[in-house]
Amino acid sequence: MLSKKTKYGIKALVYLAKKGDKLPVQTSTISESENISKKFLESILLTLKKNGILGAKKGKGGGYYLLKSPEEIQMTTIMRLLEGPIAMVPCVSLNYYERCDDCPDEDTCAVHEVMLKVRDSTLKIFRNTSLADLSDY
Repeated sequence: MLSKKTKYGIKALVYLAKKGDKLPVQTSTISESENISKKFLESILLTLKKNGILGAKKGKGGGYYLLKSPEEIQMTTIMRLLEGPIAMVPCVSLNYYERCDDCPDEDTCAVHEVMLKVRDSTLKIFRNTSLADLSDY
């Protein structure tokens, strides 16, 4: 299930992408428009800033803005930054692989096989979807 952190992060990024310019937007403006707690939103925006998705300007006229064009920001990046692994189980994760404690053999594990298919399908969708695609809705 998608966490509120990720959902709100996507909503905030779509809001910034729809603006169509790189002018800073105050957290309170995004918070009110998207119905997100300002305090929670601030922590999400800081995570995105620390990871090179957003820039920030302090002071009067300050706020957050996209550092890249919406076409350059892929859903895989957003999901990994805010949600963590895309795979549903650690034994099929590309970036966060861990062997499952309860599985003696991944090659014969039915769960492993189906989760590989789920991961691959999910990655295909996320890799082929940019922030620009989402801001078209």
